[in-house]
Amino acid sequence: MDILHGLNDAQKTAVSTPPGPVLVLAGPGSGKTRVLTFRITYLIRQLNVSPWHIMAVTFTNKAAREMNERIEQLLDGQPRGLLMGTFHATCARILRRESDNLTHYQRDFVIFDTDDQLQVVKQALKDLNLDDKKFPPYKMLNGISNAKNELITPQEYAASNYIAAVTQRVYERYQEILYHNNAMDFDDLLMNTVMLFDERPDVLQKYQERYQHILVDEFQDTNTAQYALLKRLAARHHNIFVVGDSDQSIYKWRGADVRNINRFREAYPEAEVILLEQNYRSTQLILDAAKSVIRNNSNRIHKDLFTERQGGDPIALSEAYDEREEAETVVNAIQGLLLQGYALSDTAVMYRTNAQSRALEEGFMRVGIPYRLVGATQFYKRREVKDILAYLRLVHNPADSVSFNRIINTPTRGIGSKTQQMLVAWAQQNGWLPTDALVKLALDPDVQHPFSGRAFNALHNFGEMYHVWQRLYEQEISVGDLFDTILQQTQYRDYLEKGAKDSDEYSDRWGNVMELRNTATETAVTLTEFLENAALVSETDNLEEGIPATTLLTLHAAKGLEFPVVFIVGLEDGILPHSRSLDTREDLDEERRLFYVGITRAKDRLYLSHAFRRTVWGQSDASTPSRFLREIPDDLLAGANTKARRQQTKTRASSWNWSANTTSQRTAPAPRATPPRPAAHSNRGGYSLPTPNTYDDPEPSRPTTPQFRSGQRVRHAKFGEGTVIQSKLTGNDEEVHVAFAGEGVKRLAASFAKLEKIDD
Repeated sequence: MDILHGLNDAQKTAVSTPPGPVLVLAGPGSGKTRVLTFRITYLIRQLNVSPWHIMAVTFTNKAAREMNERIEQLLDGQPRGLLMGTFHATCARILRRESDNLTHYQRDFVIFDTDDQLQVVKQALKDLNLDDKKFPPYKMLNGISNAKNELITPQEYAASNYIAAVTQRVYERYQEILYHNNAMDFDDLLMNTVMLFDERPDVLQKYQERYQHILVDEFQDTNTAQYALLKRLAARHHNIFVVGDSDQSIYKWRGADVRNINRFREAYPEAEVILLEQNYRSTQLILDAAKSVIRNNSNRIHKDLFTERQGGDPIALSEAYDEREEAETVVNAIQGLLLQGYALSDTAVMYRTNAQSRALEEGFMRVGIPYRLVGATQFYKRREVKDILAYLRLVHNPADSVSFNRIINTPTRGIGSKTQQMLVAWAQQNGWLPTDALVKLALDPDVQHPFSGRAFNALHNFGEMYHVWQRLYEQEISVGDLFDTILQQTQYRDYLEKGAKDSDEYSDRWGNVMELRNTATETAVTLTEFLENAALVSETDNLEEGIPATTLLTLHAAKGLEFPVVFIVGLEDGILPHSRSLDTREDLDEERRLFYVGITRAKDRLYLSHAFRRTVWGQSDASTPSRFLREIPDDLLAGANTKARRQQTKTRASSWNWSANTTSQRTAPAPRATPPRPAAHSNRGGYSLPTPNTYDDPEPSRPTTPQFRSGQRVRHAKFGEGTVIQSKLTGNDEEVHVAFAGEGVKRLAASFAKLEKIDD
């Protein structure tokens, strides 16, 4: 079998380049995962590298699974010893192996998720007598996480001002609580591995010899700690193969540093640099739009993306009055696409912030179109799932106080807060963990304790159950059997049934518990592995394909995904680019990269939209179309000529009914010529196609007095007759509030609404 069969020339060069430092700059849809899997196969098959000596690092569990499956197919079997996984999973594995060399942790340490971390921050604030309203826990946690990403310990944290001084104190106490709980957070997994390597050169040397070839996916998303880890591991053999794209670096807010690509080139001046520019996903027209946007960024390596899919459907650009109309426009377009042969699973709607999903969800619900919301309450964050995981975590790690506090009285068993406080205090007096105290009450009839009556009975009974679970765990019972025992003894199913509002809620919650059980029994994993997998899952890891629903997701969550049809909504200054990014060129460049990522998720069709008004934080204000829209050339947008589209924007004679004007059936994604441009259409509720150049036109003259007055009767083409409630000047326009019979009060822009005065 020819290992390089089916690869293009650039891919072949990347896969077969000699060992050493290699930087592959891969444009979107250029087959970077294919290159990584073929590179691993090439090392094993052609260069006789043992899988034992290969480490491949990804950013999601989903990517790791896909690469493992492809490698297994290429090699006709699973390569034994190959380490494939995320940074966090890889570090967790190393830390468990080296637990004897860790100062503050035992091998059975647990991994705290974001909710757990917030509980620890709240406890730290309470211990320090700090007001959590004055010092919001999520802001404190963000400061702590940023420090860990930069490998800064509490002792090294620079308290340059009052807030920083408070953060340093909270960070220090936060870390003490983690130690006491034998727990690490996500950032600790990386930081502790780097610190272990620095403190124990012999341990580092062992892993340098073990993993002589290191491959990294999405290198542009690495942070300081991740880059430091890679540099240390590769320092001995220099066989480091990284794949990334500086144009797709969109995670600065969680520590990613796009400058790591330049740092790599400085650290390895001899590195082979290979460009992957052929795209296998999108039409050339979509790629041309993406390139026209991203070329405005500074300090980037130019890539001339191309594809064999020449031409393509023109990009549809819509202006809606507000977010509600924007949602209606999207829904109408999707209904039209269904008539053309597209499936709901082919469509995705992307937006900058989670809050934007509300209007979209309402729009889909109004017409009964199924949708799935990525990043909604994730499976592992649902109450009943976290309850059962807390039971399992406490069996695995008796020091886990967060889990202990969660389940000590869940389901209700007569252990109130006062009794719980007494138990913790009694345990501390005797130098025990609270779980030790529970077992003492259950097994030692001679133990001296402060409890009596109902409180003692409740603690005694729970202690008996907990002791049974611990014994089963020590006997290495399967995770599924332990799971069933906990459910049965706690009567958790009855608890869910009694607490549910109706049978549907009960069915959903119990179904989630059973789904968790299925996950626990699907593979023969240990309890440690099961809990670790649950803690490290990401929001897109379990995103099923082919679900008959439109996918709603943020642009950040869209990374690594693709859809035949993509809608990007909310393209206004202050939304995308976000208001927080307008102060620096660096932040604005990241927002442009986010838009670029969204554009390049589309395979066949791309729809862009913005609203004239949008409600943000409860305040409805006039919006300005995103400056990024001006960067898309006129000839890539559907519609009449530039002059006509300018006129459409000024008069807002409303929009294209895309589905009404496009009647051809869906075809296979083969190369095709650009279809005829549809003629202008004035129906409301579809995709209008104004030119981006419109936004450079001179501003219209500012009105000096309102045209409408309170109590005046007016007529609107869509809403009929109504009465003006109030009218006020806003910016360059007049905002008119009109009450329409059967429609309620509408806020209209006078220049667009074309209100007809019935009386003066």
